[in-house]
Amino acid sequence: MLRTLLSPRLLGLHLLTIGVLIAFILLGRWQLGVFQDSGKPHAATDPAPVPVASLAPVGAQMTGPVVGRKVTAEGVYEAGRQLLVADRRADVDAPGGNVSRDHGYWVLTPIRLDDGTLIPVVRGWTATADDPAVADVPQGRVTVAGRLRPQQGTDSVQRRAEGLPAGQVQTVSTGELVNLWVGQKVRTGFVVAQPPSGSLTQVKAAPPVVGGTLTWRNLAYAANWWIFAGFAVFMWFHFVRDAVRADRERGKSSPEMVLEG
Repeated sequence: MLRTLLSPRLLGLHLLTIGVLIAFILLGRWQLGVFQDSGKPHAATDPAPVPVASLAPVGAQMTGPVVGRKVTAEGVYEAGRQLLVADRRADVDAPGGNVSRDHGYWVLTPIRLDDGTLIPVVRGWTATADDPAVADVPQGRVTVAGRLRPQQGTDSVQRRAEGLPAGQVQTVSTGELVNLWVGQKVRTGFVVAQPPSGSLTQVKAAPPVVGGTLTWRNLAYAANWWIFAGFAVFMWFHFVRDAVRADRERGKSSPEMVLEG
């Protein structure tokens, strides 16, 4: 039997079967990967910028599809209402609060739009509160481009037990800003300026994302490739079995082969 299995004609069959198995298994894994990736969130089409007032309401919640959209804000910065958002990294999605304690600040300055409402703008990031760039607020009428973000809950971070100095907050919460900017109409959410203001560091803000849709077709393709691999093994076994049986039959019918055995 061993001599039959190692014969040249079956060695070729063994090698072909191994190659087919490897190819079919890898193809199945590739289709499985495509299926898994299809369910992951991915960047949505990035529409052209629109005026922030068309997406950020006053006194209402922001809808999910507008998060991350490119917007423009035209008006005048109100430097006297500027705040620092403490314990923040230069990434809008990075955790804040004690997790990022002493890592830096977002510089939050509202722009008064033409309709009199305020839209908070993260002009950029700084490592220290006394950075001269913090006080370098653009004067006069400005047009700021950036990405719109939803307001942050006041309980979304672990706050400092000892509190913060005057002029600093831990979140960009519309409700908290309304209380700080008394008598002002504040639009929901905030804009992350792109590019940043002056010499401040850019705060990273990702474009909008949409949930993935699982492509079950690719899962079926993966299953098909693995079924083909199983069929290849079955065919290999079938041919090898027939070859072994044939050699045994020839050995029984040939006296010379019996003597050699």
